[in-house]
Formats: sequence, C-alpha cells, structure tokens
Amino acid sequence: MAVRGKMEVEVDLKSSADQFYGFFRNTPHHLPTACTDLHAGEIHEGEWHTEGSIRKWTYSVEGKKETFKQKIQFDDKNKIATHVGIEGDVFNYYKGYTAIWQAVHKDGGPDVVKVIIEYEKLNESMPHPVIYIDFLVNMTKDIDAHLVKA
Repeated sequence: MAVRGKMEVEVDLKSSADQFYGFFRNTPHHLPTACTDLHAGEIHEGEWHTEGSIRKWTYSVEGKKETFKQKIQFDDKNKIATHVGIEGDVFNYYKGYTAIWQAVHKDGGPDVVKVIIEYEKLNESMPHPVIYIDFLVNMTKDIDAHLVKA
C-alpha cells in the first residue's frame, strides 16, 4: 500500500519574495556559497537557469553527506521553483520526492517562503521526511540571510 504525503512550512523573509525567487531562478549555482550544509552543485543537462535542466547537489543532513539529482521546473507567475527528484540518497526511503519553494508577497509583510515536500514512502515503515524539511528550512534561512547581507 502506497503512503504518500506532503509537508509544508512557511518561513518569514527579511528579504523580499522577488529577491528570493530571483536567486533560485537566476543564480542557483550560488546556492553552495549561501547555504551552510549545501556543499556543491553540478549541472548535468541544460543550463543552470533553464527550465528542465538536470542538477546534482551534494549536501549534509544530520552530519551525513548525501547527494540529490533533480530536474528543475519554474512557475515565474507564482514564484515557484520545483525540484523533482530523479536519484539520490532520499530514494533509500522514498519512491517519489519533490522539493518546492514558493516565494509569496504578503501585503503588510513580511514576505514568506512556503517550503514543501511531496513524497511517497517506499513502505509504511519508512520515516516521514522531517530531517529533509528541516534541511530545506535551514537552506531557506541561509539564502534569506545571504540576500539581506548582499
């Protein structure tokens, strides 16, 4: 029996939704510079900023080095960057794994980023991706701090 789920967290920004989405959209190759636990990124197909490009990331979760290969999708109107998992360590636990960042402007502020993971467990005994949502939230905070400092 398939166990599918979705985890979502909102993170307040000090920067703006436009700045945050622009960073993901236009300069993703700078992610390892901005994010403490993201060590390296490689482009495997396409260009860094193009829809459908294939990227591979090396990062640490709970002190353990892992990799994640993904295909990028953009929704510029709604400021959404979707990272569809293709291969990597998360697939030891999940049949499907997608990480989504949506930058949202809030009248009266602050702007926020919705950090979302959609997943399907390999089986019922596998954990929910709490360590990965924590990792993505920390990435979001690192990027925001990087943008405010720039």
